[in-house]
Amino acid sequence: MTKTFSLEDELAFARRLADAAWTAIRPHFRALDTVDNKMGAAQSAFDPVTAADTAAEEAMRALIEAERPDHGITGEEFPAKPSKNGFTWLLDPIDGTRAFVAGLPSWTTLIALCDASGTPIIGVIDQPVLDERYLGWPGGAALEQDGQQTPIRVSDCKDLREAVISTTDPFILTPAEEGAWTHLRATARIGRYGLDAYAYARLAAGTIDLVAESGLKAWDVAALIPVVRGAGGLATDWRGNPPKLGGQIVCCASQEILDQALLALRRSAES
Repeated sequence: MTKTFSLEDELAFARRLADAAWTAIRPHFRALDTVDNKMGAAQSAFDPVTAADTAAEEAMRALIEAERPDHGITGEEFPAKPSKNGFTWLLDPIDGTRAFVAGLPSWTTLIALCDASGTPIIGVIDQPVLDERYLGWPGGAALEQDGQQTPIRVSDCKDLREAVISTTDPFILTPAEEGAWTHLRATARIGRYGLDAYAYARLAAGTIDLVAESGLKAWDVAALIPVVRGAGGLATDWRGNPPKLGGQIVCCASQEILDQALLALRRSAES
């Protein structure tokens, strides 16, 4: 007998996945564990992965296998498992591994549930060191902290000149993308860097007004969209179209800020 989909049940399950990830991660945070390079020793690029990344994804995968055996799994650290019922969990055990290695509490665990069309319907951005768990679902978003759940909403900012904006690192952008970002940064009131997915959580909570990034993977993006949209924000690609699960994304607090930002972003948008 096929289990009827319940948004409430899946949100509760997503919370348990986040708890399992933190249990696996906690012993490694600020523990100076060995850091490996996904690119290999011969590569000049550095893409860090730690024992915490793999342990957290293993813990979440084990829980899904045990309690949602028909659901697919796509995660950063291990091969994908196809879905048998159309639902797929997208997992990024530590988004912001560089921040994690540096002992900074701006990394997050990202968890999303996508339906058969590939649309993210549940998103979790979890920062357990700060006891901040951001949840998003169709029509709503909330911050869970100290055992309490509080609805969150994007800011009412409508002018890029008054906005607080963020990207993880302009040096990882292509020259054309960096040019677009430089235009945004020169216009905005404040620009902040190095926040990874935590920036989207703070956009949903109303303290950041725009986040623009590029070169993302499916597990980097899926959890962000329900949280931002559930809080009343907008998420598109750099052309203003519905965002893909990867590549370029821009999230904004208002249509006005998005329209202003797209004037620059469209110039370096992917085809």
